Amino acid sequence: MKPYSLAVKAVILDESGKCLLLRRSAASRNFRGCWEWPGGKVDQGEDFASALVREVREEAGLEIEITGLAGVTLFELPEVKVVLLCMEARTAGAEVRLSSEHDAWEWAPLAELSRRQMPRVIRPFVLAYARRKIRR
Repeated sequence: MKPYSLAVKAVILDESGKCLLLRRSAASRNFRGCWEWPGGKVDQGEDFASALVREVREEAGLEIEITGLAGVTLFELPEVKVVLLCMEARTAGAEVRLSSEHDAWEWAPLAELSRRQMPRVIRPFVLAYARRKIRR
């Protein structure tokens, strides 16, 4: 039986409703070249909100405020089952500064997410989220 791991992602929305996407670099272990929301693994003993703030700071150089729940999904990697908690967030508008995990970033309209290459394990979840937000 595979162990479970908790991961977090931030759906950072700007004032026009676009979300921040980061593209995984060639140095990434998984999902090279795929676009994703910033986030990552929750460390042992860390609460999910602290982990999300830390991960966004590490990956994008941004400080965020969590504003709500985007949703939860589950997927499997070869060695682990991942519970992915996605939270909506906003930032004060600082400049994005990427870590070595990513090589590009953009503010993407939710209606255009289907045109981006994303990890297949989270693509259905991301696109369903975008459809729900657009209908509101």
